[in-house]
Amino acid sequence: MRTRGPSQVQFWFIALVIGIAASFAAIAFRFGIETIQAKIYGTDHVANLSSTIAALDWWWVVIIPIVGGLAVGIILDRFTDDGRVRSVADVIEGAALYEGRVEVRKGFASTCASFITLSTGGSSGREGPVVHLAAIISTYVSRLIRADGVTGRDLLGCAVAAAVSASFNAPIAGALFALEVVLRHFAVHAFAPIVIASVAGTVINRSIYGDVTEFMLPNQNILAFYVELPAFLILGLCCGLVAVVLMRSIFWADNLATTFQAKINMPRYLRPMVAGALLGVIAIFYPHIIGVGYETTSDALTGRLVFHEAVVFVIMKIVAVAITMAGRMGGGVFSPALMVGALTGLAFGIVATAIFPDVSGEGTLYALAGMGAVAAAVLGAPISTTLIVFELTGDWQTGIAVMVSVSLSSALASRLVDRSFFLTQLERRDVHLAAGPQAYLLGTFQVSSVMRGVDHPRAADPETCAKLIQEGTYVFEGKTLDQAMPILEATGSNFIPVVAPAAGDGPPELRGALFQLDALRAFNRALAATAAEEHS
Repeated sequence: MRTRGPSQVQFWFIALVIGIAASFAAIAFRFGIETIQAKIYGTDHVANLSSTIAALDWWWVVIIPIVGGLAVGIILDRFTDDGRVRSVADVIEGAALYEGRVEVRKGFASTCASFITLSTGGSSGREGPVVHLAAIISTYVSRLIRADGVTGRDLLGCAVAAAVSASFNAPIAGALFALEVVLRHFAVHAFAPIVIASVAGTVINRSIYGDVTEFMLPNQNILAFYVELPAFLILGLCCGLVAVVLMRSIFWADNLATTFQAKINMPRYLRPMVAGALLGVIAIFYPHIIGVGYETTSDALTGRLVFHEAVVFVIMKIVAVAITMAGRMGGGVFSPALMVGALTGLAFGIVATAIFPDVSGEGTLYALAGMGAVAAAVLGAPISTTLIVFELTGDWQTGIAVMVSVSLSSALASRLVDRSFFLTQLERRDVHLAAGPQAYLLGTFQVSSVMRGVDHPRAADPETCAKLIQEGTYVFEGKTLDQAMPILEATGSNFIPVVAPAAGDGPPELRGALFQLDALRAFNRALAATAAEEHS
């Protein structure tokens, strides 16, 4: 297996094992958070967390996220080189650029940091760290069997699908999330093993938590299709804008926090603690911001909130999520997006049903559609998000309303950010995945792997190379093709010298030359391999 790769039967068995392992990891992560929250905040059930926090002494509400933030800061400062939590964006990057592998040591540190954050008052979701934890498991297996890029990516998809399914009791959405968000293609060869892993995750979830949905809807939603559909079109546009506000608020807050940290020369391990202090102060007045927010989301879906509460909670949740992410505390954005979407939809529905009471259905139907619309726009995953909304609520009768809102919100938001929250995160790190393989594949090749060395039979002319080096036209061997190609095109030459840094004050040392033809051949082979994988 390590020399020839696994057979199909072996691969399916490995997919099942990885799915089971990732599922138990996801369940353990969720159980651990719920247990610690129950102990710290003194609640019988975490579904009533915000109600319990509202009755606590204010100083206790403040000090818990401060202590949690300090612990997070110490962990990230000790085990990462940049103090950044790894999450879904890093899994997507690993699938695209690193043959389905992710950082293991930094990933474990990030999982611990996110675990503490979610247990001690952070305002984020658990799906991000769970997805990365699953990716760590698949990375270990890929390294063990020396999996190639295609196999490694497929195993990664299996782990992610199982983790999402086990977390949310959503087998269909788990499988499609892995394909749509992480692998970013729907190759037939990957579908069967990913479904196997996803089903394993759901079976494990239901064996532990029972066959119940995350949210219970009391009434059957009824939609007057032809009359009410325009309202859901408008809701989709509104949710798209809200999703953009949520995403841009996180990025703006992160830039602000980074600038502030540099200006006062604050140690990076204190950054999460400061964010925890801010969250604690807000939670005194708005305890709904703490944790994943399922209680508030449930209240919105069942219509137990009035208009001004829904609007205020949307604003405060966006602020709290931005603080959590900017403070580098960890966690995901899916659960916050569900909460923000449900509240936005409810507020819209209250207005819509008040204006047209005779032709409107239930106001809570708008909350359901809004929940899917904001989450789909944030994740950049309209298909899997639509399905996960159905599976979280068990309401399959209002599909058209949800689909209409999701389609409009996704279309609008994708024009205002780089496709999704995760891809925009990567763009901010100069990792260009949003535009597709043609934009990032050049970055996967080192110049040294494509160049012709000085002893190559068809090496470049040494005198021409020396002249170009003297003119300052060269590329270092440690660079990638996406950095070298602009230099090559600007010269109008068939090649540019490849050099190593000079040992002293002399000129760079010539190592070879990068020919345009060789670079284009490598790029073409990579494009062909990607197309073959995506259509296999």
